[in-house]
Amino acid sequence: MANLFDEANAPEGEPHKFTLGDFVQWKRSDLVANYPVASFSAEFVARSSHAGSTEFKIAATEGDSSYYYFSADSSVTETYTAGHYHWQLEVTQTSSGNRIVVDSGTMDLIEDLDINGADPRSTAEVMIQKIDSLLLGKADSDVSNYSIQGRSLTKFSFAELMEAREKFKAEYQRELNKELAQNGEKTGQTILVRF
Repeated sequence: MANLFDEANAPEGEPHKFTLGDFVQWKRSDLVANYPVASFSAEFVARSSHAGSTEFKIAATEGDSSYYYFSADSSVTETYTAGHYHWQLEVTQTSSGNRIVVDSGTMDLIEDLDINGADPRSTAEVMIQKIDSLLLGKADSDVSNYSIQGRSLTKFSFAELMEAREKFKAEYQRELNKELAQNGEKTGQTILVRF
């Protein structure tokens, strides 16, 4: 395995995911033919798809004039917020200051399990476990609604909980299948082809 701290081993293209607190680096050599590093600059901008619009930017440095080099130290990435991000790659013409977006995509920032309290479960996995807990409790207290001093509370019915559980279970299975496919493993899904 190559030394992943060495700039010479930086992968080509943006990462699909990385762990908070990890050193991250990549390069883009495909841009240099149209946007030479002597006349242009590049910046990676990512914004969270969750409320609050957490954003981070990584400016490219010149990588021996044959590629744009992007990197962020561990001390920087540990300050980022975990979640799903939309990113765009911006190139700016140095002489005019004009900017264009040349590429875009999505990436996931993963919680660092080394940090106390980090929960590696997805939202779907958490919801399945919470619903299972509620379903176990329904056998003991199956009251659908009640009122105390003018305030009322309505609980989910058994059927509503089962419907929600199936929805989150399907979402969780899609997450597992995506991870299996990314790791080159079989997902258990059959693709039919007709000739």
